Amino acid sequence: MKILRSERWSAVLLLIAAVLGLVLANLSFGPVLVELKTAHLDLPWLGLDLSLGHWISDGLLAVFFFIVAVELKRELVIGELNSLSKALLPAIAAVGGVLVPAVIYVGFTVGTDTVDGWPIPTATDIAFALGVLAVFGRFIPTRVRVFLLALAVLDDLIAILIIAFFFTADASMAHLGLAAVTITLFGAFSRMLKPRSSWVLSRRAQWPIMLVLWVLAVLTWYFVYQSGVHATIAGVALGFVMARRPGGRAVHGLEPVSNGVILPLFALSAAMVPIPQVSPSELDPAFWGILVGLPVGKIVGIMLAGGIGLLVARRRTGQSLTIGDLAMVGTLGGIGFTVSLLMNELAFAGDTEVANEGTLAVLLGSGIAIVLSGLAVTVRSRQYRTQGAAGGPGGPFSR
Repeated sequence: MKILRSERWSAVLLLIAAVLGLVLANLSFGPVLVELKTAHLDLPWLGLDLSLGHWISDGLLAVFFFIVAVELKRELVIGELNSLSKALLPAIAAVGGVLVPAVIYVGFTVGTDTVDGWPIPTATDIAFALGVLAVFGRFIPTRVRVFLLALAVLDDLIAILIIAFFFTADASMAHLGLAAVTITLFGAFSRMLKPRSSWVLSRRAQWPIMLVLWVLAVLTWYFVYQSGVHATIAGVALGFVMARRPGGRAVHGLEPVSNGVILPLFALSAAMVPIPQVSPSELDPAFWGILVGLPVGKIVGIMLAGGIGLLVARRRTGQSLTIGDLAMVGTLGGIGFTVSLLMNELAFAGDTEVANEGTLAVLLGSGIAIVLSGLAVTVRSRQYRTQGAAGGPGGPFSR
Protein backbone atom coordinates (compact mmCIF):
# COMPACT_ATOMS: atom_id res chain seq x y z
CA MET A 1 0.00 0.00 0.00
CA LYS A 2 2.92 2.35 0.70
CA ILE A 3 3.88 2.51 -2.96
CA LEU A 4 0.33 3.63 -3.87
CA ARG A 5 0.67 6.57 -1.48
CA SER A 6 3.87 7.67 -3.21
CA GLU A 7 3.52 10.88 -5.22
CA ARG A 8 5.96 9.72 -7.88
CA TRP A 9 4.38 6.29 -8.38
CA SER A 10 0.84 7.64 -8.54
CA ALA A 11 1.99 10.03 -11.28
CA VAL A 12 3.66 7.17 -13.16
CA LEU A 13 0.47 5.07 -12.96
CA LEU A 14 -1.60 7.96 -14.29
CA LEU A 15 0.73 8.48 -17.23
CA ILE A 16 0.83 4.76 -18.09
CA ALA A 17 -2.97 4.52 -17.91
CA ALA A 18 -3.46 7.54 -20.19
CA VAL A 19 -0.97 6.33 -22.79
CA LEU A 20 -2.49 2.84 -22.67
CA GLY A 21 -5.99 4.22 -23.19
CA LEU A 22 -4.91 6.28 -26.19
CA VAL A 23 -3.03 3.37 -27.75
CA LEU A 24 -5.85 0.87 -27.23
CA ALA A 25 -8.42 3.21 -28.76
CA ASN A 26 -6.38 3.45 -31.95
CA LEU A 27 -5.72 -0.25 -32.48
CA SER A 28 -7.89 -2.39 -34.76
CA PHE A 29 -10.23 -3.31 -31.89
CA GLY A 30 -10.30 0.25 -30.57
CA PRO A 31 -13.86 1.01 -31.74
CA VAL A 32 -15.11 -1.95 -29.72
CA LEU A 33 -13.49 -0.58 -26.55
CA VAL A 34 -14.83 2.92 -27.19
CA GLU A 35 -18.29 1.48 -27.70
CA LEU A 36 -17.94 -0.48 -24.47
CA LYS A 37 -17.04 2.72 -22.63
CA THR A 38 -20.21 4.39 -23.89
CA ALA A 39 -22.42 1.36 -23.15
CA HIS A 40 -25.04 2.22 -20.52
CA LEU A 41 -25.36 0.47 -17.19
CA ASP A 42 -28.76 1.78 -16.16
CA LEU A 43 -30.66 1.47 -12.92
CA PRO A 44 -34.06 2.74 -14.10
CA TRP A 45 -35.75 2.06 -10.76
CA LEU A 46 -33.37 4.58 -9.22
CA GLY A 47 -33.49 7.02 -12.10
CA LEU A 48 -29.81 6.42 -12.92
CA ASP A 49 -28.86 6.41 -16.59
CA LEU A 50 -25.07 6.37 -16.88
CA SER A 51 -22.58 4.93 -19.33
CA LEU A 52 -19.63 2.92 -18.07
CA GLY A 53 -17.40 5.95 -18.62
CA HIS A 54 -19.75 8.17 -16.62
CA TRP A 55 -19.92 5.67 -13.75
CA ILE A 56 -16.17 6.27 -13.52
CA SER A 57 -16.13 10.06 -14.00
CA ASP A 58 -19.33 10.85 -12.09
CA GLY A 59 -19.21 8.04 -9.54
CA LEU A 60 -15.73 6.81 -8.67
CA LEU A 61 -14.11 10.20 -9.20
CA ALA A 62 -16.21 11.57 -6.31
CA VAL A 63 -13.83 9.64 -4.01
CA PHE A 64 -10.87 11.57 -5.45
CA PHE A 65 -12.67 14.87 -4.88
CA PHE A 66 -13.50 13.81 -1.32
CA ILE A 67 -9.78 13.34 -0.67
CA VAL A 68 -9.00 16.70 -2.27
CA ALA A 69 -11.61 18.43 -0.08
CA VAL A 70 -10.33 16.84 3.14
CA GLU A 71 -6.76 17.91 2.33
CA LEU A 72 -7.91 21.39 1.32
CA LYS A 73 -9.82 21.76 4.61
CA ARG A 74 -6.74 20.70 6.52
CA GLU A 75 -4.61 23.33 4.78
CA LEU A 76 -7.24 26.00 5.49
CA VAL A 77 -7.54 25.06 9.17
CA ILE A 78 -4.03 24.11 10.35
CA GLY A 79 -1.85 24.09 7.24
CA GLU A 80 -0.23 26.50 4.83
CA LEU A 81 -3.43 28.42 4.04
CA ASN A 82 -4.66 29.08 7.58
CA SER A 83 -3.89 32.79 7.51
CA LEU A 84 -4.07 35.62 5.00
CA SER A 85 -0.32 36.18 5.09
CA LYS A 86 0.37 32.54 4.21
CA ALA A 87 -2.30 32.29 1.53
CA LEU A 88 -1.71 35.64 -0.16
CA LEU A 89 1.09 34.78 -2.59
CA PRO A 90 -0.17 31.34 -3.68
CA ALA A 91 -3.68 32.79 -4.03
CA ILE A 92 -2.50 35.60 -6.31
CA ALA A 93 -0.39 33.17 -8.36
CA ALA A 94 -3.27 30.66 -8.59
CA VAL A 95 -5.65 33.31 -9.90
CA GLY A 96 -3.11 34.32 -12.55
CA GLY A 97 -2.65 30.66 -13.43
CA VAL A 98 -6.38 30.40 -14.07
CA LEU A 99 -7.04 33.70 -15.85
CA VAL A 100 -4.23 33.65 -18.42
CA PRO A 101 -4.94 30.11 -19.76
CA ALA A 102 -8.64 31.00 -19.96
CA VAL A 103 -7.85 34.20 -21.89
CA ILE A 104 -5.57 32.29 -24.27
CA TYR A 105 -8.29 29.71 -24.87
CA VAL A 106 -10.90 32.41 -25.54
CA GLY A 107 -8.47 34.09 -27.91
CA PHE A 108 -8.44 30.94 -30.05
CA THR A 109 -12.16 30.17 -29.81
CA VAL A 110 -13.90 33.55 -29.64
CA GLY A 111 -16.89 33.59 -31.99
CA THR A 112 -17.11 29.78 -32.14
CA ASP A 113 -19.45 27.28 -30.47
CA THR A 114 -16.63 25.87 -28.35
CA VAL A 115 -15.73 29.07 -26.49
CA ASP A 116 -17.52 27.69 -23.41
CA GLY A 117 -14.65 25.24 -22.94
CA TRP A 118 -12.49 28.00 -21.40
CA PRO A 119 -12.23 26.23 -17.97
CA ILE A 120 -10.40 23.22 -19.47
CA PRO A 121 -6.82 24.65 -19.46
CA THR A 122 -7.22 26.33 -16.06
CA ALA A 123 -6.71 23.20 -13.92
CA THR A 124 -3.56 21.79 -12.31
CA ASP A 125 -3.20 18.10 -11.50
CA ILE A 126 -1.83 18.23 -7.96
CA ALA A 127 -0.85 14.54 -7.92
CA PHE A 128 1.09 14.80 -11.17
CA ALA A 129 2.77 18.09 -10.25
CA LEU A 130 3.93 16.79 -6.87
CA GLY A 131 5.00 13.54 -8.53
CA VAL A 132 7.28 15.34 -10.99
CA LEU A 133 8.69 17.44 -8.17
CA ALA A 134 9.36 14.28 -6.12
CA VAL A 135 11.17 12.59 -9.02
CA PHE A 136 13.37 15.46 -10.18
CA GLY A 137 13.49 17.92 -7.26
CA ARG A 138 15.59 16.29 -4.58
CA PHE A 139 17.24 19.57 -3.56
CA ILE A 140 14.22 21.86 -3.94
CA PRO A 141 13.78 23.55 -0.52
CA THR A 142 10.73 23.03 1.65
CA ARG A 143 9.39 26.56 1.18
CA VAL A 144 9.08 26.02 -2.60
CA ARG A 145 7.36 22.66 -2.14
CA VAL A 146 4.93 24.26 0.31
CA PHE A 147 4.21 27.07 -2.15
CA LEU A 148 3.49 24.57 -4.94
CA LEU A 149 1.18 22.57 -2.66
CA ALA A 150 -0.70 25.70 -1.55
CA LEU A 151 -1.04 26.95 -5.13
CA ALA A 152 -2.25 23.54 -6.38
CA VAL A 153 -4.75 23.26 -3.53
CA LEU A 154 -6.17 26.71 -4.30
CA ASP A 155 -6.22 25.80 -7.99
CA ASP A 156 -8.29 22.72 -7.07
CA LEU A 157 -10.67 24.92 -5.09
CA ILE A 158 -11.16 27.19 -8.12
CA ALA A 159 -11.72 24.12 -10.32
CA ILE A 160 -14.33 22.80 -7.88
CA LEU A 161 -16.18 26.13 -7.97
CA ILE A 162 -16.03 26.18 -11.77
CA ILE A 163 -17.50 22.67 -11.97
CA ALA A 164 -20.22 23.56 -9.46
CA PHE A 165 -21.29 26.84 -11.07
CA PHE A 166 -20.50 26.60 -14.77
CA PHE A 167 -21.42 22.98 -15.46
CA THR A 168 -24.76 22.94 -13.70
CA ALA A 169 -28.09 23.53 -15.44
CA ASP A 170 -31.67 23.43 -14.12
CA ALA A 171 -30.70 22.37 -10.61
CA SER A 172 -33.43 20.60 -8.64
CA MET A 173 -33.79 22.44 -5.35
CA ALA A 174 -35.68 19.51 -3.82
CA HIS A 175 -32.81 17.12 -4.40
CA LEU A 176 -30.27 19.72 -3.27
CA GLY A 177 -32.29 20.10 -0.08
CA LEU A 178 -32.16 16.35 0.51
CA ALA A 179 -28.42 16.40 -0.18
CA ALA A 180 -28.01 19.19 2.37
CA VAL A 181 -29.74 17.01 4.98
CA THR A 182 -27.52 13.97 4.32
CA ILE A 183 -24.39 16.15 4.22
CA THR A 184 -25.29 17.68 7.60
CA LEU A 185 -25.92 14.24 9.09
CA PHE A 186 -22.62 13.00 7.63
CA GLY A 187 -20.73 15.82 9.32
CA ALA A 188 -22.52 15.20 12.63
CA PHE A 189 -21.91 11.44 12.64
CA SER A 190 -18.25 11.90 11.64
CA ARG A 191 -17.71 13.86 14.86
CA MET A 192 -18.65 10.77 16.82
CA LEU A 193 -15.35 9.28 15.60
CA LYS A 194 -13.19 12.10 16.96
CA PRO A 195 -10.57 10.83 19.46
CA ARG A 196 -12.23 12.50 22.47
CA SER A 197 -15.87 11.97 21.51
CA SER A 198 -18.10 10.24 24.04
CA TRP A 199 -18.62 7.36 21.59
CA VAL A 200 -14.89 6.66 21.29
CA LEU A 201 -14.13 7.25 24.97
CA SER A 202 -16.83 4.74 25.94
CA ARG A 203 -14.95 2.17 23.79
CA ARG A 204 -17.95 1.38 21.62
CA ALA A 205 -17.45 -0.30 18.26
CA GLN A 206 -16.80 2.22 15.49
CA TRP A 207 -18.04 0.12 12.59
CA PRO A 208 -21.75 1.08 13.04
CA ILE A 209 -20.84 4.77 12.67
CA MET A 210 -18.65 4.01 9.67
CA LEU A 211 -21.50 2.07 8.07
CA VAL A 212 -23.86 5.01 8.62
CA LEU A 213 -21.27 7.35 7.04
CA TRP A 214 -21.01 5.13 3.96
CA VAL A 215 -24.80 5.05 3.58
CA LEU A 216 -25.03 8.83 3.98
CA ALA A 217 -22.20 9.29 1.45
CA VAL A 218 -23.96 7.16 -1.17
CA LEU A 219 -27.27 8.95 -0.55
CA THR A 220 -25.53 12.33 -0.87
CA TRP A 221 -23.99 11.29 -4.17
CA TYR A 222 -27.38 10.12 -5.42
CA PHE A 223 -29.21 13.31 -4.42
CA VAL A 224 -26.50 15.55 -5.91
CA TYR A 225 -26.57 13.56 -9.16
CA GLN A 226 -30.36 13.84 -9.34
CA SER A 227 -30.17 17.58 -8.62
CA GLY A 228 -28.33 18.31 -11.88
CA VAL A 229 -25.13 19.44 -10.13
CA HIS A 230 -22.13 17.36 -11.18
CA ALA A 231 -22.04 14.36 -8.87
CA THR A 232 -18.36 14.77 -7.90
CA ILE A 233 -19.40 17.86 -5.92
CA ALA A 234 -20.92 15.40 -3.44
CA GLY A 235 -17.41 14.20 -2.59
CA VAL A 236 -16.27 17.81 -2.14
CA ALA A 237 -19.14 18.64 0.23
CA LEU A 238 -18.60 15.51 2.32
CA GLY A 239 -14.88 16.19 2.56
CA PHE A 240 -15.46 19.72 3.83
CA VAL A 241 -17.96 18.75 6.55
CA MET A 242 -16.14 15.67 7.85
CA ALA A 243 -14.37 16.07 11.18
CA ARG A 244 -10.64 16.60 10.68
CA ARG A 245 -9.16 13.60 12.52
CA PRO A 246 -11.60 11.00 11.10
CA GLY A 247 -11.18 12.71 7.73
CA GLY A 248 -7.42 12.19 7.87
CA ARG A 249 -7.90 8.53 8.66
CA ALA A 250 -10.41 8.20 5.82
CA VAL A 251 -7.94 9.77 3.38
CA HIS A 252 -5.21 7.41 4.58
CA GLY A 253 -7.45 4.44 3.87
CA LEU A 254 -8.85 5.69 0.55
CA GLU A 255 -5.64 7.12 -0.94
CA PRO A 256 -4.26 3.77 -2.22
CA VAL A 257 -7.62 3.02 -3.86
CA SER A 258 -7.77 6.47 -5.43
CA ASN A 259 -4.14 6.46 -6.64
CA GLY A 260 -4.00 2.83 -7.66
CA VAL A 261 -7.47 2.22 -9.10
CA ILE A 262 -9.78 5.21 -9.48
CA LEU A 263 -7.44 7.79 -11.05
CA PRO A 264 -5.71 5.32 -13.43
CA LEU A 265 -9.12 3.93 -14.41
CA PHE A 266 -10.39 7.44 -15.12
CA ALA A 267 -7.23 8.30 -17.11
CA LEU A 268 -7.58 5.07 -19.11
CA SER A 269 -11.25 5.77 -19.85
CA ALA A 270 -10.86 9.49 -20.60
CA ALA A 271 -7.85 8.95 -22.89
CA MET A 272 -9.59 6.20 -24.86
CA VAL A 273 -10.31 8.34 -27.92
CA PRO A 274 -9.47 7.85 -31.61
CA ILE A 275 -6.87 10.22 -33.03
CA PRO A 276 -8.66 12.49 -35.56
CA GLN A 277 -7.69 11.70 -39.13
CA VAL A 278 -7.58 15.35 -40.16
CA SER A 279 -4.93 17.90 -40.96
CA PRO A 280 -3.92 20.38 -38.21
CA SER A 281 -5.81 23.16 -39.99
CA GLU A 282 -9.03 21.18 -39.68
CA LEU A 283 -8.81 20.76 -35.92
CA ASP A 284 -11.29 22.76 -33.86
CA PRO A 285 -9.93 26.00 -32.34
CA ALA A 286 -10.62 24.45 -28.93
CA PHE A 287 -7.78 22.01 -29.58
CA TRP A 288 -5.27 24.83 -29.99
CA GLY A 289 -6.70 26.82 -27.11
CA ILE A 290 -6.14 23.90 -24.75
CA LEU A 291 -2.79 22.87 -26.23
CA VAL A 292 -1.35 26.38 -25.83
CA GLY A 293 -3.35 27.37 -22.76
CA LEU A 294 -2.04 24.61 -20.51
CA PRO A 295 1.77 24.77 -20.83
CA VAL A 296 2.10 28.41 -21.94
CA GLY A 297 -0.83 29.99 -20.10
CA LYS A 298 0.09 28.48 -16.76
CA ILE A 299 3.74 29.55 -16.96
CA VAL A 300 2.89 33.10 -18.02
CA GLY A 301 -0.03 33.44 -15.60
CA ILE A 302 1.77 32.12 -12.54
CA MET A 303 4.93 34.10 -13.27
CA LEU A 304 3.13 37.39 -13.93
CA ALA A 305 0.67 37.17 -11.06
CA GLY A 306 3.26 35.57 -8.76
CA GLY A 307 5.74 38.35 -9.57
CA ILE A 308 3.16 40.93 -8.51
CA GLY A 309 2.37 38.81 -5.47
CA LEU A 310 6.05 38.70 -4.47
CA LEU A 311 6.12 42.50 -4.23
CA VAL A 312 3.10 42.43 -1.94
CA ALA A 313 3.95 39.29 0.04
CA ARG A 314 7.54 40.26 0.77
CA ARG A 315 6.37 43.40 2.51
CA ARG A 316 3.91 41.44 4.63
CA THR A 317 5.67 38.12 5.23
CA GLY A 318 9.25 38.39 4.01
CA GLN A 319 8.52 35.82 1.31
CA SER A 320 11.83 34.47 -0.04
CA LEU A 321 10.69 32.89 -3.31
CA THR A 322 12.32 34.05 -6.55
CA ILE A 323 11.22 34.46 -10.14
CA GLY A 324 13.12 31.24 -10.90
CA ASP A 325 10.96 29.41 -8.36
CA LEU A 326 7.81 30.87 -9.92
CA ALA A 327 8.90 29.81 -13.41
CA MET A 328 9.50 26.26 -12.20
CA VAL A 329 6.13 26.12 -10.43
CA GLY A 330 4.50 27.56 -13.55
CA THR A 331 5.75 24.64 -15.63
CA LEU A 332 4.38 22.21 -13.05
CA GLY A 333 1.06 24.06 -13.06
CA GLY A 334 0.67 23.33 -16.77
CA ILE A 335 0.07 19.64 -16.03
CA GLY A 336 -3.73 19.76 -16.20
CA PHE A 337 -4.48 16.09 -16.72
CA THR A 338 -7.16 14.66 -14.35
CA VAL A 339 -9.30 17.75 -13.70
CA SER A 340 -8.77 19.11 -17.22
CA LEU A 341 -9.91 15.79 -18.69
CA LEU A 342 -13.02 15.93 -16.51
CA MET A 343 -13.77 19.51 -17.54
CA ASN A 344 -13.27 18.55 -21.18
CA GLU A 345 -15.91 15.82 -20.82
CA LEU A 346 -18.31 18.26 -19.18
CA ALA A 347 -17.75 21.13 -21.61
CA PHE A 348 -18.12 19.07 -24.80
CA ALA A 349 -20.58 16.43 -23.61
CA GLY A 350 -22.78 17.08 -26.64
CA ASP A 351 -20.03 17.00 -29.27
CA THR A 352 -18.01 13.77 -29.34
CA GLU A 353 -15.65 14.92 -32.09
CA VAL A 354 -14.61 18.08 -30.29
CA ALA A 355 -14.45 16.19 -26.98
CA ASN A 356 -12.00 13.73 -28.55
CA GLU A 357 -9.87 16.56 -29.90
CA GLY A 358 -10.02 18.24 -26.48
CA THR A 359 -8.83 15.05 -24.80
CA LEU A 360 -5.86 14.84 -27.15
CA ALA A 361 -5.07 18.49 -26.50
CA VAL A 362 -5.14 17.93 -22.72
CA LEU A 363 -2.83 14.93 -23.07
CA LEU A 364 -0.44 16.73 -25.41
CA GLY A 365 -0.49 19.99 -23.45
CA SER A 366 0.07 18.15 -20.18
CA GLY A 367 2.78 16.06 -21.84
CA ILE A 368 4.61 19.19 -22.96
CA ALA A 369 4.26 20.58 -19.43
CA ILE A 370 5.63 17.34 -17.95
CA VAL A 371 8.75 17.57 -20.15
CA LEU A 372 9.23 21.29 -19.45
CA SER A 373 8.67 20.87 -15.73
CA GLY A 374 11.02 17.88 -15.56
CA LEU A 375 13.76 20.01 -17.12
CA ALA A 376 12.93 23.08 -15.03
CA VAL A 377 12.83 21.17 -11.74
CA THR A 378 16.11 19.39 -12.56
CA VAL A 379 17.89 22.66 -13.35
CA ARG A 380 16.45 24.42 -10.31
CA SER A 381 17.31 21.50 -8.03
CA ARG A 382 20.94 21.56 -9.23
CA GLN A 383 21.08 25.30 -8.59
CA TYR A 384 19.88 24.79 -5.02
CA ARG A 385 22.32 21.92 -4.53
CA THR A 386 25.18 24.18 -5.66
CA GLN A 387 24.02 27.00 -3.37
CA GLY A 388 23.74 24.58 -0.47
CA ALA A 389 27.23 23.16 -1.07
CA ALA A 390 28.59 26.69 -1.12
CA GLY A 391 26.77 27.53 2.10
CA GLY A 392 24.53 30.07 0.39
CA PRO A 393 20.83 30.72 0.96
CA GLY A 394 18.24 28.33 -0.45
CA GLY A 395 20.05 25.11 0.40
CA PRO A 396 18.28 21.79 0.53
CA PHE A 397 17.23 22.26 4.15
CA SER A 398 16.24 25.88 3.76
CA ARG A 399 12.82 26.74 5.09
